[in-house]
Amino acid sequence: MIRPIEEKDNKELAALIRAVFEEFGSEKVGTVYSDPETDALFRYFSKAGAEYWVAEENGSLIGGGGIYPTKGLPDGCAELVKLYLSPSARGKGLGLRLFDKSVKSAIKLGYKQLYLESFPEFSKAVSMYESFGFKQLDHPLGNSGHYACTIYMIKDL
Repeated sequence: MIRPIEEKDNKELAALIRAVFEEFGSEKVGTVYSDPETDALFRYFSKAGAEYWVAEENGSLIGGGGIYPTKGLPDGCAELVKLYLSPSARGKGLGLRLFDKSVKSAIKLGYKQLYLESFPEFSKAVSMYESFGFKQLDHPLGNSGHYACTIYMIKDL
């Protein structure tokens, strides 16, 4: 089941996100891993222009993803953020479903582009984003605060 984030999801979702970073050896400062907002995602996504979706199975969170109006992005652009899946959830089309929910949210909120940041360690995710029409940029956009990211991508909606 995919549903909007709730305050009760904060702790479990933060643990899932950090576990993915640890799985891929990406526990870096300047990333979502060390970002204090990761522990309070419900509050973070309560901002106007933001939406976040969680995937749940048998009462446990197995993934999530959303959009956020990151400061400094061009007008009409939101950031695709915190799209992570537990190992058991991968390869079942859930990433596509979360991505689709995020795109539909972005369009509903009037965005014309989606931007994202990533790492080479997440090469399978980067390939997935490319298959969804994202193009790589040679520099970051906006001010996410995640200065350790090295892959920047954008997609027209």
